[in-house]
Amino acid sequence: MTFRPALTLTFNNAQAMLVAGLRAIADGQTEIDLAGLTTVDSAAVATLLAWQRAARKAGKPLAFKNSPPNLHSLAALYGVDSLLQLTPTEQHL
Repeated sequence: MTFRPALTLTFNNAQAMLVAGLRAIADGQTEIDLAGLTTVDSAAVATLLAWQRAARKAGKPLAFKNSPPNLHSLAALYGVDSLLQLTPTEQHL
């Protein structure tokens, strides 16, 4: 089963989503499906970077799939889009 964060990933729920994602990674998840995300802010970018860092530290690959355009925009704005290697949703290709 693929981990899917809540509909929003913002400052208001980033800590809870961080913990849930770290648990999923520890349980062997190698893919996070972001298709359900509708609202994001800079906390979302920080959370994804933390998940990626945790996976790398554990020696596991981690892929972000179906990321929404607003998340792509934020990652590009902060200059971390190439680090996160976000895969857009098929409808936004």
